[in-house]
Amino acid sequence: MSARPSPESPETPVQLVATALGEFLAAPPPGTPGEVIEALTLMAGNPRDPLSPRLFFEAVEQAPSAISITDARATILYANRAFEILTGFSRVEVIGQNEAILSNQATPDNVYQHLWRTIQRKQTWTGTLVNRTKQGGDYLAELIIAPVLDRTGEIKYFLGMHRDVTKLHELEGELRRQKARIETVLDAAPVVVVLLDAAGRVILANQEYQRLVGDLRGQEPAQTLSTALREQVGLDPLAECLAGRAFKDLEVSIVLPGASGPRWFSCSGTPADEVDPSARGFFGRQKPGERRMLLLANEVTARRREVDRAHLENLRARLAEQQLAHGMREALAAAIYQIQAPMNVIQAAAAMARGGNASLATLAGMLDEISRSGARALDTLKAALPEGPREPGVMVNVNDLLRQVLVLATDRLLAAGIVVDWRPAHLLPELPGHQDSLRSLFKHLIDNAIQAVGESGRPHRDLLLATRLVDGAVEVAIQDNGRGIPFEDRYRVFEPFYIGWRNRRGRAGMGLAMAQEIVTEHGGSIEVDPDFQDGCRILLTLNAVSADE
Repeated sequence: MSARPSPESPETPVQLVATALGEFLAAPPPGTPGEVIEALTLMAGNPRDPLSPRLFFEAVEQAPSAISITDARATILYANRAFEILTGFSRVEVIGQNEAILSNQATPDNVYQHLWRTIQRKQTWTGTLVNRTKQGGDYLAELIIAPVLDRTGEIKYFLGMHRDVTKLHELEGELRRQKARIETVLDAAPVVVVLLDAAGRVILANQEYQRLVGDLRGQEPAQTLSTALREQVGLDPLAECLAGRAFKDLEVSIVLPGASGPRWFSCSGTPADEVDPSARGFFGRQKPGERRMLLLANEVTARRREVDRAHLENLRARLAEQQLAHGMREALAAAIYQIQAPMNVIQAAAAMARGGNASLATLAGMLDEISRSGARALDTLKAALPEGPREPGVMVNVNDLLRQVLVLATDRLLAAGIVVDWRPAHLLPELPGHQDSLRSLFKHLIDNAIQAVGESGRPHRDLLLATRLVDGAVEVAIQDNGRGIPFEDRYRVFEPFYIGWRNRRGRAGMGLAMAQEIVTEHGGSIEVDPDFQDGCRILLTLNAVSADE
């Protein structure tokens, strides 16, 4: 934008001529012919007329837009001050030059062709050209070219007005790029995103929404999800958002045509207020804009199916446990009933023996009956024992299994004040094994070490876990500085029902027996190291499980 010349600015030659002409006409010398005064008045206007030609000249000269006047061949005849400021060319440099002096060859030829066809038809042309300044810089010129006709209606001159719209173009370009970025992000988002107006009509939607339109065979997903929210949750999403209330993570299901099952979506809605776009709101005094609803729907079908599957598995396990418990109760009840018969026989035999009425043959018969009844009760109890699950052999890393068990035992270790020395082999091959059984094995051995250290009463409590590769097998050492195992008991501890703890509460004496069974399944061995005196060291080796397992 150009600045208005200050009163102190020197007048241009044209202004000096106009000023002198005005002063002459205001007080013409005596004897000046009337024809001369009339002709000069037509040129300069009547000074007493409030809209004299000089006023029009000054208005053009001081206009903030760049203005130029050319002849019918586009030769520049006049350029105002704003033209000089915008282009960098003085009017002396451009007068007599073709308007093409401003071209930098970046505007396509067809634009110039359309421009000339328009103004040659005596019509005004409006458009944008890429112009250059005197210094060689480029700028976008928003240009208006209007033909000036003579009294016969022929083109005599062209009036051109243009302004620099480079900044506006850059802002529009940045707006387009920002819009493209937002659309790219929305389309890449793995969730359904849709913007609805107050009537529930779709204003904006991303690609995930469009895919859902295809899955619904043309049905509007926004309406389908809204209906599901009303029917399944009891909430009208559009009404809530129009009232200014957001909602979050409400899960609903929809049934797609031809689908085998429902699809689940977690829906969230946010009110979105738009500003008043009217002219009255330009200075911030706008009325409230229209409220929209931004609806997001994240598909959670896979998670819901996994939850349902886990729930079903839990129900199946609970039913199996109930059936097992029911079967065991029935078996135990039958065994108790069957045991009652030999107990009655034993009591009768005892009474007969005390009374001296029992012969050897009678007692032998009674003992045979007791044996048969006991055998039947024993068979009933054996049949009631559930068969243990057969775990498939998978490739396992012993270090990983030990580390998992240590993590589970962290709270107990900290509570007991035990310092753990963890020494895993850096390169330990995987081997086929029963990982659940191995976890149970390691947990039992670590639990034993914790109890042994606790019963020792030592102020310094240590636990060492180490692994290494020995002749193709994995060796695990679990060592503690607890109360230890007497030398004479180092084999007995693996016998069923052996309990060597002071605190026997909750102990059945089957832990190490089951540990030995697990190690045997893996083709290995387990022993109490007889050479370790300061506590207990359990050494066990593991190989692959048998091929039939």
